Amino acid sequence: MNWLNTQLKSSLLALLGSHAITPGIREDRVEQIRQSMLDELGEFGEAHFPKIVARVRYALDAQALWFIRSEVMSVLGARYGETIAREKINHISKNFVGLLPKGLISRPSSFRG
Repeated sequence: MNWLNTQLKSSLLALLGSHAITPGIREDRVEQIRQSMLDELGEFGEAHFPKIVARVRYALDAQALWFIRSEVMSVLGARYGETIAREKINHISKNFVGLLPKGLISRPSSFRG
């Protein structure tokens, strides 16, 4: 239930803009993103790509995790194939809303692969 409250509060604050996110909520959301990435990498990532797992584990902030997404995508692509990996990364990417400068957020693409 605490997780749900945090998610709802984060979502509402994200609608108001990133300046409305308190440091505590920001830290919680960064940790949720980190854990989502680590969960997706799982034992496969630990066994075959330990440096990428370490980069996720020790990333300092949301911006660092944002830039690691491409590496996580490559691991997930090796494990699941590109289509499933892209779906998993898109799901993780939604959690960055309100945590990054607007210039870093990807814009929707008209390309449908």
